[in-house]
Amino acid sequence: MAIDQCIGVLTSGGDCPGLNAAIRGLGKAAIDQFEMSVIGFRDGFRGLVQDRTMRITSEQLSGILTDGGTILGTSRDKPHKMPIGDRTEDMTDAIVETYERHGLEVVVCIGGGGTQKNAMRLLEAGLNVVTLPKTIDNDIAETDVSFGFDTALQIATEAIDRLHSTATSHHRVIVVELMGHRAGWLALGAGIAGGADAILIPEIPYDAEVVADAIKLRAKRGHRFSIVAVAEGAVTLDEQAKIEKLVQQKKDAQDKEQKRLASEELKKFHEEHVDHTLRLTSQLEASTGMESRLTILGHLQRGGTPSAADRLLATRLGAACAELLSQRKYGLMVAARGDSTETVPLEKVAGFKKLVPLDHPWITAARLVGTCMGDR
Repeated sequence: MAIDQCIGVLTSGGDCPGLNAAIRGLGKAAIDQFEMSVIGFRDGFRGLVQDRTMRITSEQLSGILTDGGTILGTSRDKPHKMPIGDRTEDMTDAIVETYERHGLEVVVCIGGGGTQKNAMRLLEAGLNVVTLPKTIDNDIAETDVSFGFDTALQIATEAIDRLHSTATSHHRVIVVELMGHRAGWLALGAGIAGGADAILIPEIPYDAEVVADAIKLRAKRGHRFSIVAVAEGAVTLDEQAKIEKLVQQKKDAQDKEQKRLASEELKKFHEEHVDHTLRLTSQLEASTGMESRLTILGHLQRGGTPSAADRLLATRLGAACAELLSQRKYGLMVAARGDSTETVPLEKVAGFKKLVPLDHPWITAARLVGTCMGDR
């Protein structure tokens, strides 16, 4: 029996491979199998605020499976802190008006950790929402994997492969910075797959001298080069202690002013931490006496054609989402669970991160093959 539903869809946060595959999986199943009408909102939550739409049809979905990026566009705007000129405003009411104006029954929000939190705010405002997990960081809670991760892992691994030839030819230490603010999945996976000699991730605070000692030991054994894979959010032991102190100050704040000051200190620290891999590279050169160079992959890691695995994952998550909507089930994230999918209440996802457990098999494998993790 045909189901008369009008659904909205948006992509939010950083772009990543597989977004178009997810839009296609959702759209084709919703339109062709469940006879729903689909409205896309441009540039994330800003599109909902400003009522900037794209009618999604089968024709528009044709040919986008292999395309990187997102046909809807994206932004990092938050519903409750939307930049308006030189100020920010809570635009949740405007989103509710747009939702009601189009007669939407649900909005599907495709995105990472920030998107999950923003979707939760809309749920609390009375809207029906369902989310899909995407991020190259693979740090969304309650899902085995997020689409975008596999492609980024392949790109990062290939980059490390290529850096090996330069490192060996010039007898250099090459530090390669990979994405991952708080979670080290990408740096860890690419480091192992690319044969990095040291891997530094946020979950394991490092000592630069430990890394230098590992490089010098390699040199004594005749290996005149080293590759160090570093997550952008990796921190030293001293930096980790400072972060913990600032976080505790924020928790212990007695009023808004104290909390604001603690937040500013924490923000200032992270801003100063941006060039930490450059400092690390200089430290390693000074300690080892070996010429050291830094390579920052940056946005290369999340561009381009999605891998087969990401196309498959995004398609089945999108299709499962459409089936869920046909059953009028909302307030959920569609998670990957083995070869199947599973629904998870959004409150179990929003505000949580999936970090690398210290006893994870990847870490165990890295240590067993002699990879330095930066700790003693």
